This record gives sequence, C-alpha cells and structure tokens, in this order.
Amino acid sequence: MTTPTLQVRGKEDLKKELKKLLETFYALEEDPFIPGQSKIQLSTTVYDAEEAMGVMEAILSGWITQGRLVQSFEQKYAEWVGRRYAVAVNSGSSANLIALDLLMQDGKLKSGDEVIVPAATFATVVAPVLQLGLKPVYVDVDPKMLNIDPHQVEEAMGRRTKLLIAVHTLGYPADMTRLSKLAQSAGLLVMEDCCESHGASHRGRPVGSMGLLGTFSFFVAHNMTTGEGGMIVTDTLSHASLARSLREFGRMPQGGERYYSDDRLSYYDSRQVFERRGYNMRMTDLTAACGIAQLKKVEAMNEKRREAARYYCERLRPYETLIQLPVEQPGNRHVYYGFSLVIQKKSPFSRMDLVSFLDDHKIESRPLFGGCLPDQPGFRKAPGRIVGKLPVSRWLRDNALFIGVHPKINEAERVYVVETLSKFLERYR
Repeated sequence: MTTPTLQVRGKEDLKKELKKLLETFYALEEDPFIPGQSKIQLSTTVYDAEEAMGVMEAILSGWITQGRLVQSFEQKYAEWVGRRYAVAVNSGSSANLIALDLLMQDGKLKSGDEVIVPAATFATVVAPVLQLGLKPVYVDVDPKMLNIDPHQVEEAMGRRTKLLIAVHTLGYPADMTRLSKLAQSAGLLVMEDCCESHGASHRGRPVGSMGLLGTFSFFVAHNMTTGEGGMIVTDTLSHASLARSLREFGRMPQGGERYYSDDRLSYYDSRQVFERRGYNMRMTDLTAACGIAQLKKVEAMNEKRREAARYYCERLRPYETLIQLPVEQPGNRHVYYGFSLVIQKKSPFSRMDLVSFLDDHKIESRPLFGGCLPDQPGFRKAPGRIVGKLPVSRWLRDNALFIGVHPKINEAERVYVVETLSKFLERYR
C-alpha cells in the first residue's frame, strides 16, 4: 500500500485558505429568532473572521504575549480617543488600579487621601481606591442621567479630598464641563472611568480625553471587546511610563542601555531591574489582535446601539409615567452599553414584578450594577465617607434595571422586546 503524499504549500497560501474557511464559518446563518423561546441576551460578542484571523496570525507568528500588536493597539487607541499615550492592560479593573497607583507613585496622592466617587456604580470603581489605602467619598447621582451629581460633588469636598472619579455610566457621558470646573476651583485631580462608554462624547469631546487619566475596559459585554482587557489613556509621558512599569512587575523601562549600575548593582541586566513594586497586568498580542479589529468596527456597532435605543424610547414613551427612559442631553453622544429602565415612584409595581415578567419571556436584565455601592456587603464596613443619605442611589438600588441593546439585536427582537414591555405596562396604565 502506498502512502498518499500531501501537496506542499507555502505558509501564505495556507493562511489564505484558513481565512476563507473562517469567512465561510462566520457567514453561516445564525439560529432564527423564535419569540418567547429564544433568549434576548443582555450582551453578546460581536466579532467575525477578521478578529479570528487576527488571533490566528498572532498564534502563527510564534509570539503571543505582549509584543508588537499590543504596541500597535495602544497607538491606534490613543489616536482614536484623542490622547497622546495609551497603555494596555489585562482588564478595566486593572486599568483603574494602575491609574490610581501611578498617581500615588507620582506623589499626587498618598495613603489616606479622599477620592470622590458616585455611590451608584460598579465595584471596581471603588475597590482599587480601598486596596491602595485611599478613602472613597460616596456622593449621590443625578436621577435622570444616572451619573455623579455635580451639586453633590461640591458638598463632598473636604480637606483631604484630592481626586474625583467621573464614571460614564452605561455609556451615558457625565457632565464633564461642570465637574471639571468644580475640580479646578478646588484643586482636585479628575480621572474618567470610561469602561462602559467607548465612543461616547460630551460637547464634542470623547470620553477619556477630558481628565488627567482615562480608563477603559474591553470585557466581553462592552461596546468593543477583546474578551478581557483594559486601557489607560493620558497626555502625560511620565504617567504613561509609570503605567507601563507598574503593569510589568515594576520593571525598568526597556529600550535604553542594556546594563544598569548603581552603588549595589553592577552591570545588571536592565530587564531584571525593578524600580518599584508592580503587578503582572500585561495584555497579550492575542488580545490586542482582537482589539485592533474591533476598533475598526466600534463606531458602526455604536450606531446600531443608538438606533435600537431610539426605537425603544420612541415606542415606550407612552409609559413614561410608569418607567423612566434614558435621556440624551443636547451636546452629548450616548453609546448605550445598556438601556436603562427605572421604576417611577408612583408606579404600582416593583422591579421584581417587571424582572420576573421579562425572565418569563426570555429577556435578560440586570440591576444598575452595585446599586448603592456602600450598601453592598463587601463595602459596608470599609473605610470611607458618605455624603448625605444618597436618596437617588438608594432608589436606583431598588428600582433600576437595564436590558440589552447590543448590535446583534435585530428588528424582530426589538419588536418583541417592545411588545413584551408594553404587555406588562398596559396592565398598570
């Protein structure tokens, strides 16, 4: 018996064949939507052969950890946001931690300093504050915009208050004009948490471009994704350098002299010189390959989110006495990580009533992140200060939810969502 011989082909030919196979795979039709049976997810991955091929090419190159693709992604992302520098890390949570740590390393913050944060937010806005020995100051949020309330910020300022973290909740931009003026008058630093708001803008300026630092997350549910991943953006070279050192063990910057010497180390390989205590929070080239492809598509994906949000708003407006819909202020561009619904105070039903109805009809929902974060078990006894009684945040804790508005929600699914919500709300109108 003779052994069949394989046709020898070059690597580039095989790559082309692989690309065609991936394109064929992603061109296959998805399962049809069946009302009441198919689940309408809160979020889902939106990628195709371009991302898959980018990851495959990174694997085939033989270099899969942090490398040239991470550097390319950083450059492209910085340009897109309108900043001079971007530093990629392994998550948005890591981005927040490193951003705060670099401000401490730079002498702009010290242990015990206070950081103003919105009370209604996600855990990893505040967890790094506590982890670094800083103290959160919880302030209430605006009832319409769901973002930190500038009036409350003014009341929260104290002798030890040094930083304000402005979170752009659900892709709805915070009022950076007023917040920046307040911070400037009080000598506060401003950091933007943009983890849910890639592509949002306030008065023509992209979120992430207005604070001293901006942070982003590329988690799978967000407006653009790399599965996991994050980014820190800044215009300050020293901050970018500190961030790069901190994400990689506290290592000395590379690219200069091969060897380092001081009064204790003599001609020591600079790749093993550690200038500070750092972390291992690097992004891989596999992740960056996904990010480079996603960055080309994020604007188009955001427009689909905005289109779906407009559809929901227009058709659910008759029920505004029962539920509060998102409000897009003039000059702002929302990118709708999620579509918020807040039970009005005079409504005769509870959030649980609505959520249970949505669950029964296969429509996913979530509460507004941590609700009122200082009420969460892990934060109740932690250091910090609460300004006022946080009535809005506590109302949102019990009465706010959001549903999916991601780019894969098609027309039939939108119609079903509106019909389902209308069916529930008509009972009480």
